[in-house]
Amino acid sequence: MFLLIDAGNTRVKWGFHDGTRWLCREDIAHDALATCDFGRFGEPARVLIAHVASDAIRALILEQLGAWAEKAEWLHAGLTRCGVTNRYRDPQRLGPDRWAAAIGAWHRVRGACVVVSAGTATTVDAIDAGGNFLGGLILPGHGLMLRALAGGTAALPLAEGECVAFPKNTHDAIETGIRYAQSGAVERFRQEMPAHTPVVLSGGSAAALAPLIAPPRIDFPNLVLEGLLCVAREGA
Repeated sequence: MFLLIDAGNTRVKWGFHDGTRWLCREDIAHDALATCDFGRFGEPARVLIAHVASDAIRALILEQLGAWAEKAEWLHAGLTRCGVTNRYRDPQRLGPDRWAAAIGAWHRVRGACVVVSAGTATTVDAIDAGGNFLGGLILPGHGLMLRALAGGTAALPLAEGECVAFPKNTHDAIETGIRYAQSGAVERFRQEMPAHTPVVLSGGSAAALAPLIAPPRIDFPNLVLEGLLCVAREGA
């Protein structure tokens, strides 16, 4: 039994896997973490965590784990894991969320792919046909872009618009511009890859981005958890 936790910048995704199937997967805000029940399915053999949140969230996770806190394994990127080779200049500086997502995507595609996690930040990473993590992009996510425009200008609102062709009001202009910026970064990055390289898309803002990503596209919710599962199985 594996307890797998993806502690992101604004939300925590976690789940129990019995080695054959997911028993549960949940997605909660940081301020609800104190209510989560990590003990629902009994004691896990391993507790594996990809953590990019604050030290306070780390401490709260350990508190919620209780007696199992000593089992906690905090994922760190390395040179190789689960068939993926990390070509980052300093492999250990790669974020554990990006590393886990890359592993999850590789085990789904088993070939070259662009790995997109659209969350608080949007990350766009490349894996080649040999399982080499080549590097990638980090840009502000959808919500951060919205808040940056509202907070950094005198007249622009916190937009609640739609993505449309030729926007004719400010709210739609902002929403469309942000989605085009996000998808444009993905598609420009994909041009560096071989033709017909699929995009593996995950994250809380994936649904907003998906219609603007050309095929082939693989929608893969909970990609970091799937990568953690690969790591947990490898070491079991």
